Amino acid sequence: MADVDLTPTKAVADAAAKGLELRKAHKRGGTQVGVARARDLSARKPLSEETVKRMISYFARHKVDKRAANFGDDDNPSAGYVAWLLWGGDAGRSWAEALGKKLNSQGG
Repeated sequence: MADVDLTPTKAVADAAAKGLELRKAHKRGGTQVGVARARDLSARKPLSEETVKRMISYFARHKVDKRAANFGDDDNPSAGYVAWLLWGGDAGRSWAEALGKKLNSQGG
């Protein structure tokens, strides 16, 4: 959809960059797919519609991770917290869901 900007916001990019930093520092959280997603998000590369849909699916499947001990703890983060950040964190979830609604309304 030409009029829908698929470039991650600064908040999404910042969350993904933080996820990469925490993963490196604590040696846990996320898969290679999550790391690749974080690299694209943190570089603010425009995503495909399919990737936005994958992000929506990821957040829907992993919202239970937010209930884990140490979710949100930057000093001793849970693996789920690191993974959540790799996908753009709460900002990524909001951004992807908003884009999904726009794309769906346009038949995407």
